[in-house]
Amino acid sequence: MIRTFMAVLACTALPSFAQESPAARTLAATCAACHGPEGRSVAKEVVSLAGLPREQITSQMRAFRDGSRPATIMQQIAKGYSDQQIDLAADYFSRRPR
Repeated sequence: MIRTFMAVLACTALPSFAQESPAARTLAATCAACHGPEGRSVAKEVVSLAGLPREQITSQMRAFRDGSRPATIMQQIAKGYSDQQIDLAADYFSRRPR
């Protein structure tokens, strides 16, 4: 019985965020000071990233990075991220529950 249970458990799909890379979690952690743990902001002035569409996050980060979206601090922060890093972080936050 235990072996059957373990075999079923091994074949069961785990939540998608359980399989994310450590790099994605590390990148996301750098956002926590402003955007809150797991991307859930506690300040109404700061956007919560959790549950936003991946495409929205990536397009906004790239707009901050290239200067086409004005911001107080995000333009400077975004300049430090590659496209791959932006994609990883956006994927991470898009999978978080709101």
